[in-house]
Amino acid sequence: MINVIMIWSLIALFILQPGIAHDGAETGVKLFVQALLPYLLPYIILTQWLLKLPVSEKSSPAWMRYIKAYTLGSFGGFPVGAVTVSEMKKNGQLSKYESSLLLAACHAPGPMFIVGYVGLELFGDSMSGWKLLFAIHAANIVFFLFVLLLMASRRTPDGERKHSSITNPSSAPLLDAFKESSTIIILVATTVVFFSSLGSVLTNVIQAAASVEMGIVKTFVLSIFEMTSGVQSAALHFYGAPIFPYLIAAILSINGLSIHMQVFVIARSAELSLKPYVIGRIWSVLAVPVFLYILL
Repeated sequence: MINVIMIWSLIALFILQPGIAHDGAETGVKLFVQALLPYLLPYIILTQWLLKLPVSEKSSPAWMRYIKAYTLGSFGGFPVGAVTVSEMKKNGQLSKYESSLLLAACHAPGPMFIVGYVGLELFGDSMSGWKLLFAIHAANIVFFLFVLLLMASRRTPDGERKHSSITNPSSAPLLDAFKESSTIIILVATTVVFFSSLGSVLTNVIQAAASVEMGIVKTFVLSIFEMTSGVQSAALHFYGAPIFPYLIAAILSINGLSIHMQVFVIARSAELSLKPYVIGRIWSVLAVPVFLYILL
């Protein structure tokens, strides 16, 4: 009943604020095309192609599989980490338990997005982008080491991993990579446009209902719903303020409902637990600004 009421309330908001909803959706499309697609699509295709290649019958050491998942997942941008561990679980390289833990650790924005977009376009300095990227991965690696300790305490038998396999090796890896990548890109585009539109409508409603400073409200609301929109709003309203770089770090760590929805959909398709992922996001929000403060 609560879900039904919430959905009808949102429908009413979109009907009553069609212009704002349209502007928000248009902003989401521009963000996806200009800031996300160029950085995300090539890497998704390449990682999918690699993961679709037949796996050697000789089992690789567990630590090599974990490093592979972290390297591919954490440097490809959102939601490549979820895609990577889900695919490795499907082809039997990881168990359900391992994949659920690695889902939380293998989750970070791509270097091209942080250095190229956040560093150069928002900070105006690529070195600041590199420092932010290092802070993100420093926090991630600490969490990854914690995950390794948990997995070491529960060694997964080879039989459990093999039984978790639900797909046969691909006979056309590149073609399947394009097919899977298109599905992921559509998911990303859908969530970005929807949550950008929703964030814009709710921002307008809050502004009309309460006398509050627009910059703060817009940045907060957009950051909750769509990360890239929140980052842009923060750059517009807080650029030059001492808190600005740490605010950007916090927004990137929060991720926003758009990215969380992408991860949830992908993880649900592989039947992964989301509890480690939630814990990982809380750790990231607390740790990344601290690491960035040390670096700056």
